[in-house]
Amino acid sequence: MSDLDTLVDGFQAAWSDHDPGAFAAVCAPDLHYEDPMTVEPLESPEALAAHAARLCQAFPDARMERTGERLGDGRFVAAPVKLLATHRGEIEDFPPTGRFVIVHAVFFCELDEARTRLWRVRAFFDLYDAAIQLGVLPKPGSVGERAMLLLRGFGLRSK
Repeated sequence: MSDLDTLVDGFQAAWSDHDPGAFAAVCAPDLHYEDPMTVEPLESPEALAAHAARLCQAFPDARMERTGERLGDGRFVAAPVKLLATHRGEIEDFPPTGRFVIVHAVFFCELDEARTRLWRVRAFFDLYDAAIQLGVLPKPGSVGERAMLLLRGFGLRSK
């Protein structure tokens, strides 16, 4: 196992173990983190820990699993994962739905100059699909989607 794998494993474990403090062990002090749920970039392991704690309150059984080979060159790595969780707490003013979700994601990470910590991390995942799974948005092609499009002024789609 490479040092890169050890860092990414530690990063994923911090999420799965619901241990926000564990981010400090694998992330640089000047970490830059973004995902579709952050309004602006998070600029420290502590800010990421607070973000993770908020998500873990909404999804207390959340776990992250590796879904494929990581691609890296020693300084950069792309790590495919999936998040499995049940929505049991409020998030972004949405009450708990009790629904189980599976969200596939890729973490694109850059290491610091010493290559000992994660320095820049961007998570890419389909927030729209997650909202559909939670029942917040209608499924594609459904009556609900057509009604939503009509309300938004897009009219009905012809097939």
